[in-house]
Amino acid sequence: MFVGMGSSETQARGEGSGDCGSERRVSLAELQGIMDRIRYETEEHKVQAALEIRRLTKTSSRNRRHLSGAIDSLVTMLRFGSSRSSEAAILGLLNLAVKDERNKISIVEAGALKPLIVFLEATNSDLQEYATAALFTLSASSVNKASISASGAIPLLVNVLKDGSQQAKKDAVAALYNLSTITDNLKTILLLHPIPPLIGFLKAHKKSLKTAEKCCALLESLVGFDEGRTALTAEEAGVLTVVEILEEGSLQSREHAVGALLTMCESDRSRYREAILKEGVIPGLLELTVQGTLKSQGKAHRLLELLRDSPYPRSELQADTLQNIVSSIVSKIDGEEQAEKAKKMLAEMVQISMEQSLRQLQQRALMCTPSELPAAKRRSEVSSK
Repeated sequence: MFVGMGSSETQARGEGSGDCGSERRVSLAELQGIMDRIRYETEEHKVQAALEIRRLTKTSSRNRRHLSGAIDSLVTMLRFGSSRSSEAAILGLLNLAVKDERNKISIVEAGALKPLIVFLEATNSDLQEYATAALFTLSASSVNKASISASGAIPLLVNVLKDGSQQAKKDAVAALYNLSTITDNLKTILLLHPIPPLIGFLKAHKKSLKTAEKCCALLESLVGFDEGRTALTAEEAGVLTVVEILEEGSLQSREHAVGALLTMCESDRSRYREAILKEGVIPGLLELTVQGTLKSQGKAHRLLELLRDSPYPRSELQADTLQNIVSSIVSKIDGEEQAEKAKKMLAEMVQISMEQSLRQLQQRALMCTPSELPAAKRRSEVSSK
């Protein structure tokens, strides 16, 4: 049994940015020697060679290129070796695949998917975790997505999301997110009831994590289907968890969260309006209107329009103000604490908006050229010289 992946590997699955300057540059002869050992020596020598490949490809794109010739031998170890041999092979393949598109494709073409799928069901938690990480990395290649989807990986990844280790769950979310760019895969994922474990994942982890962004993006895609919207509202604290992302998530997570809520409200306002409002969504939406991404701001404005009692037709919305929209919503909110919080956020939002407008005016004034000044002003400047 090997020691688990180091923190840098666990965090980014070997996402090294280039050659590591602090380590000695390995000669081509030494790299060739490693490949010879993994092809022709005993199992023990192959395991040691696989671990060397893992170490040397952790941060070096050069070594990934030169050691790509070992892929077939590593996949053979994966398919026919002992548990120890399989672990070493997965770790070597994992680092070879990171930030190397050709290696990702070569690993799948060499037949790695079948044993990786088997390991997703392994009772050995380390093997399951490494296999999930490998599928996350391999699924980042658009060329591999169809093959991985056809391999039967999706149901097993959802199972890992439900019952795997914490690290395996993170990698399962990321792999499912990668595969969800194929529309048919979204339908497959929906049939596997993924909403409860996705909500559970967001509850259990910091909402500002990078993986939370992928989880929110996947949720946004899933609520594009009626089954996804129904499952989210049926899940205990499902809508509340998405609302909490608006205040606690990263900018990208918040963009996906407001997108999910907007999709729900646009699909059937009468069905979802109250479910969204009762979870205290207004403060987070107000903050997004001034501090979110451009997409978030637009979606937040639109959702606020839909949450008011009687939304105007689109043509009439142009003349209305955000303050009036929010005031209309706040007046209907049950609960003094929620209403007060929303009013306070509205006041802060208006203040921030005014400050931003003032800064823009000041910047325009500084950039204004003499030809853009009123004629009377230009004459007074000339006469004073």
